[in-house]
Amino acid sequence: MKNITDFEDLLIEKYGEKGTPMRDKFDANSLAFRLGEMLKEARQEAKITKEQLAEKTGTTKSYISLIEKGQSDIQISTFYKLIEIGLGKHLNISIG
Repeated sequence: MKNITDFEDLLIEKYGEKGTPMRDKFDANSLAFRLGEMLKEARQEAKITKEQLAEKTGTTKSYISLIEKGQSDIQISTFYKLIEIGLGKHLNISIG
């Protein structure tokens, strides 16, 4: 852990540079986890169950569970449907 100055340096040391297979897998898993946590927090804030969200959006409770656990490679269109239609919230996406 010598010469580690920030989180990106730590990721490079542990998983490699962006674009390498190991780092790409880590980044994808990290994104799935973050999206799942955001969905879970928004759902709980809206005070609806996984079953209710599934019914509103034509999915299943088990699929909602997989997303919230970060175990699903969710498409943006599906995430949009869950947030906008299922929770009545607005989804903002930005590229930085």
